Amino acid sequence: MSEDPRVQDTNNDHFVKHGGVHFRTHVSPQEINNFIRKLPAGKRDSLFEVLEQLDQAGMISIVNDHVFTDGNGVIAGGEQESLR
Repeated sequence: MSEDPRVQDTNNDHFVKHGGVHFRTHVSPQEINNFIRKLPAGKRDSLFEVLEQLDQAGMISIVNDHVFTDGNGVIAGGEQESLR
């Protein structure tokens, strides 16, 4: 098993509620919240800016697997709607 916490720990997989981006956490929610509180206001204006800052700090990894959720949190939900 790899000692790198960024490698395939799917127990910590999440999706951003608005935007559906797939990401994996490497630290506790409390550590993430504390980090975000300490960001300058200009770095907290955009959800995607916050995600980028968390990724650069090694607190999360954005998973580029082209799997997203729709506005209701359904994985690949938008794809199902487009097929109807």
